[in-house]
Amino acid sequence: MNTENVTALVTGANRGLGRRFAAELVARGAKVYAAARRPETVDLPGVIPVELDITDPESIRRAAEIASDVNVLVNNAGVSTRSGLLDGSLEDIRLEMETHYFGTLQVIRGFAPVIEGNGGGAILNVLSVLSWLHPSTSGAYSAAKAAAWALTDAVREELAPRGIDVTALHVGYMDTDMVSYIPADKKIDPAVVATRALDGLFAGEHEVLADSLSRDVKAGLSAAR
Repeated sequence: MNTENVTALVTGANRGLGRRFAAELVARGAKVYAAARRPETVDLPGVIPVELDITDPESIRRAAEIASDVNVLVNNAGVSTRSGLLDGSLEDIRLEMETHYFGTLQVIRGFAPVIEGNGGGAILNVLSVLSWLHPSTSGAYSAAKAAAWALTDAVREELAPRGIDVTALHVGYMDTDMVSYIPADKKIDPAVVATRALDGLFAGEHEVLADSLSRDVKAGLSAAR
């Protein structure tokens, strides 16, 4: 895909990895819609703030009308409640699934016709090493990301005939406020993750493993237990 002709929408673009995605896309010459539930919190120069709540179908519809020239979608918005599956609140567990699975799916369904109508393009879904690694301390998050991984593989097959590539990003712990409780030596710079992910997206890769933890866990999936 020619990166000079990219019009992208990034969800959750007001902070963390989403902000780095938006900044990197601007640096590559793209037109960028920076989507957030509170667009007034988007402070990145060179982007167009757009209100978007990925759990609200009406909000998605409005965003798709505003960003009608999009050909690249970065599904980055997420939440982490750190809920276990047995003792965590069902409300938090549902929030994780509504955000990472149903929210991502609703945004794809809302923007796939837009991307197709603009001649095709690409979608990047931000997943996690916890799509494959399921610690009990993050049971809700892991289950939702595993579901989002399955979603990503399925919609890749569905969207390919419509000229839309779908890339999955898997990454471990990044230096963002979402995982501020994780020791710093386990984190990777989100700017590096954004660069690697976009390189893979524009190269047409199905999967980007952005750090050594993701590569090691993926390699061990078929190992005997």
